[in-house]
Order: sequence, then C-alpha cells, then structure tokens
Amino acid sequence: EVQLVESGGGLVQAGGSLRLSCAASGFTFDDYAIGWFRQAPGKEREGVSCISRSDGSTYYADSVKGRFTISSDNAKNTVYLQMNSLKPEDTAVYYCAAVVTTAQAMDIMSNSPSAAMDYWGKGTLVTVSS
Repeated sequence: EVQLVESGGGLVQAGGSLRLSCAASGFTFDDYAIGWFRQAPGKEREGVSCISRSDGSTYYADSVKGRFTISSDNAKNTVYLQMNSLKPEDTAVYYCAAVVTTAQAMDIMSNSPSAAMDYWGKGTLVTVSS
C-alpha cells in the first residue's frame, strides 16, 4: 500500500522559511513523480512544484519560482520542499501527491495535475503571518 506522509508545516513570519517533507512508502516501482499542491481556504487546489524520479526534472508554479526548491533523497524515499521568503499568501494546507509515470515534471503539471495524481497525503498546514 502506497503511503505519503507530509511533515514540516507550522507557523512562520513573513520572510521566513520552512522545509516540508514527504515520506513515501509502499512503492513497488521506480518511475513516479512527486508533486506538491496547496489549498488555501476558499480557493482551488494549486499545483506548486513537482519532481520526476525518472529524470530528475522539476517544475515550479510562477507564484513560487525563485523562492521554493524541490529536492529528492531517493535513498530515504523522501521529497523535500524548501520554502524561503514566505509570504502571507503562501498560507495553505500543503499536500504531496504521487503519480506513476515517466513523464517530465513540466508535462505532469501542465494539464489538470490534481486529476493526474494517483496517491495523496493528508496534508500539512503552513501559516505565514504578516
């Protein structure tokens, strides 16, 4: 059974940093990608970032480009989202999700990425105070 467990959320002041972790288990295949999504109250879920385990390609939404960095420790089956220069508008529940694919990260996230994901974590809350 595939499981994704997020951690690292919390309360931080604007301009601060947080590192989210997504621990994956139960995968019996090597070709998958991990995406980070977020959903703020009253807003639709947004694809934030993605990394492909197949080719290491990455994707960032324009809203986080230059501030967030996604990385993967394959030995630990863990994907990280380093979030710097946080803004109040980054406040949301952050979810990691996985999709079994060999596609590049940009292609995964370019068209209805939420619908493309096969597995979801339960989320971790990030609150950025002004």
